[in-house]
Amino acid sequence: MAEATQDVTDPAGVTGQLCTWLTDLTLAVVPAETIERAKDLILDGLGCAIVGAQLPWSRVAVEAVLDLEGTGEAPIIGWDRTTTAPAAALLNGTFIQGFELDDFHPLGPLHSASVVLPALFALASRQKISGADFLLASIAGFEVGPRVGMALRGPQMLSRGWHSGAVFGTHAAAVAVGKVLGFSPGTYEDALGLAGTQSAGLMAAQYEAMCKRMHHGFSAKSGYYAAMLAKGGYTGIKRVFERDYGGFLAVFGEGHEPLPEKISEGLGEQWETHRIVLKPYAAMGALHAPLDAVFKIAERRPWKADDIEHIEIGMSHAAYHHGWWEVERPLTPIGAQMNVGYAVAAAILDGAAMVHQFSPTRIDADDVWSLIPKIRAHHNPDMDGFGRTGNITMVVSYTDGTEATQHIGMPRTVADPLKRDEVLAKFATLTEGIIDNDRRDAIVRAVLGLDTLSDVGDLVALLAPTVGSPFEVHAGQEATHVQVG
Repeated sequence: MAEATQDVTDPAGVTGQLCTWLTDLTLAVVPAETIERAKDLILDGLGCAIVGAQLPWSRVAVEAVLDLEGTGEAPIIGWDRTTTAPAAALLNGTFIQGFELDDFHPLGPLHSASVVLPALFALASRQKISGADFLLASIAGFEVGPRVGMALRGPQMLSRGWHSGAVFGTHAAAVAVGKVLGFSPGTYEDALGLAGTQSAGLMAAQYEAMCKRMHHGFSAKSGYYAAMLAKGGYTGIKRVFERDYGGFLAVFGEGHEPLPEKISEGLGEQWETHRIVLKPYAAMGALHAPLDAVFKIAERRPWKADDIEHIEIGMSHAAYHHGWWEVERPLTPIGAQMNVGYAVAAAILDGAAMVHQFSPTRIDADDVWSLIPKIRAHHNPDMDGFGRTGNITMVVSYTDGTEATQHIGMPRTVADPLKRDEVLAKFATLTEGIIDNDRRDAIVRAVLGLDTLSDVGDLVALLAPTVGSPFEVHAGQEATHVQVG
């Protein structure tokens, strides 16, 4: 095996600064509140994986991947089956992103748990990892992914048609694995270069493709590969964030003035882990502000579909291009979870926007399709400025000639992030009927006690056994949503 690289090419460059900081990072220098927030993100990600494991498209993915890769040493969450470590990273990442319930960063849009946790679980199938090391590695990934995203001006990537998180996620997965493996600055540099050259993800997948669910899984697998190749001495692109020709920012940010300083800005001072938010709705982040508006208006005047003449929603450029098109029947769950017209219609009718509202049977219901034509969205330049997640105005015209207007400057998902008790409530609600209460409580204890857990394999053993399908568990129920204040 070749010897891994020890020193960075340019210690003063942003790549070099990031690699040096990662090498020096210890749990002792991470603020206590950041550690606790990381636990919340991990627990939420695992809840999303449990929900996602037995969805119809996840079952297709598992059977296809097992046919290709066969069995191995790495557990597949919720299946009581194993496959190779890279394939497990792919599938477990697909599960976490499997139903639009997982975290996102509003300024560097990616779903961090879906790239970081699967890569670390893949490594845990090959070697013992303490809970404290797993926690520190997760924080390293949570810090790096959003910074790479912000260097590319985050939501602009979505406006340009990239699935942003799949582009940024490879780096987050690679550094998380590298932290457990004790990388030197030079090895981190190789891993980041190897991660960047594998970045990809086209946002047209949002309309009907199963592969939208798998994009972050691809990044988890690619990041895992990047780290393991670097560990073995296989070199990657040096100064990957600074290269003018063929560098990561130069290519993905071409013509859009990337901000390379964001890669290293505020390391150890501004903890991006705190800016990763958790979803109270099973829809993509740009739809949270319109959904907030639906529920705010309902507080003043309860919704009655027959009373609605028209609804007009003004959105930012990124939110509009990501979340509006005229939907047609039949509509897939992924399309429904991306489309503001469907999401608003379902929320008006059900008073909720969670698992049931985006199930195939609910999506195909006639009452939803009677309401959807009354809802329109447009790009309002005055709404630009906070990326895709905030700044929307909803105007409701009623059949009696009156109007209701609701402006949301920032969705509560971002303005009032879910706290520990709300994270626990969401986890309990999502997993109800899918796993038993004893198993649920054991997972919670393991995650909240990660800093003293001797072997993260104990947590993996709780996640591996077969879980139920939320569509089957909740069949016939009118609504499944989380009470979050």
